[in-house]
Amino acid sequence: MSDLIERAKIMLEKLDIEEKKARIRTIEAKSSDPDFWKDTQSASISMKEMAGLQKEIEDAEKLKQYIDSNNITGLSSLISEMEVYFYLSGPYDKNNAILSIHAGQGGADAMDWVEMLFRMYARYFERKDFKYKVLDETAGEEAGIKSVSLSVEGQFAYGYLKGEQGTHRLVRLSPFNADKLRHTSFALVEVLPQVETSGIEIKEDDLEWGFYRASSHGGQNVQKVSSAVRLGHKPTGITVSCQTERYQAQNRENALKLLKAKLWALEQEKKFEQEKELKGVYRAPSWGNQIRSYVLHPYQMVKDLRTGAKTGNTQAVLDGDIDLFIDAELKRSS
Repeated sequence: MSDLIERAKIMLEKLDIEEKKARIRTIEAKSSDPDFWKDTQSASISMKEMAGLQKEIEDAEKLKQYIDSNNITGLSSLISEMEVYFYLSGPYDKNNAILSIHAGQGGADAMDWVEMLFRMYARYFERKDFKYKVLDETAGEEAGIKSVSLSVEGQFAYGYLKGEQGTHRLVRLSPFNADKLRHTSFALVEVLPQVETSGIEIKEDDLEWGFYRASSHGGQNVQKVSSAVRLGHKPTGITVSCQTERYQAQNRENALKLLKAKLWALEQEKKFEQEKELKGVYRAPSWGNQIRSYVLHPYQMVKDLRTGAKTGNTQAVLDGDIDLFIDAELKRSS
């Protein structure tokens, strides 16, 4: 039991509550300025940060009460709950995220696999009470989805999702093959933080805007006007597109958000290319980075190739129960 108390003391010391209280005071002081609320997006981010800090302080005070009273009842579960503060301590872990899924090798099966992964993550977001919005979606030629990009909002959204980046492999009996042969499909998951102040200067002259009629969801009105947006960044050659919002202004805003995230990723890739820290901060979205296999035939097994975490309950995983894999990767990379 004394080991548990000692562990709690170490955790309390590492939390640095005074620093968190000082940060809250800074945000409160800024919020008293009327100009603070003119930028609603920035104000919202600051308020969410303050709410998260207050939650950490409340948990720390509860932990201190357990220690002072030598009360171990519930201490173990509280420690497990609070460990997330250490696993999600990266500079962007508290940020919202942009998650994209792209079909790889496998033809129609791969595009169907993208749709299955989309559903899996959507169910996971519901479990975590994350809000998500489709920024761009390209339907598959025969079935499924060729590629889709989502904006994901929630505390530690990027921190939880960053380990999902890489290639996901599916093995099953193909529903698109008349002989029902076993088929292997691949999809690439890309995860980026939403960076509001990335330090990257985006000049208007470097942007190339294009507008066209949306081809996916959006209703009849979308088809009549050029509401969809394609945005190119001339210096880097990066191109993004957004078409799911009803109005062009909203798609423009989302395109800029997506471009900013991709420019951040490019800078991180350059900055950490030769450093070991790259593994825990940013993982280049290449096909060689296979992270997980989902086998539905001839047996049932989902296995993470980095941590060894596995389960035979494949349906639960595809229904969004992926905490086993996310938690294992967070612990491994911390």
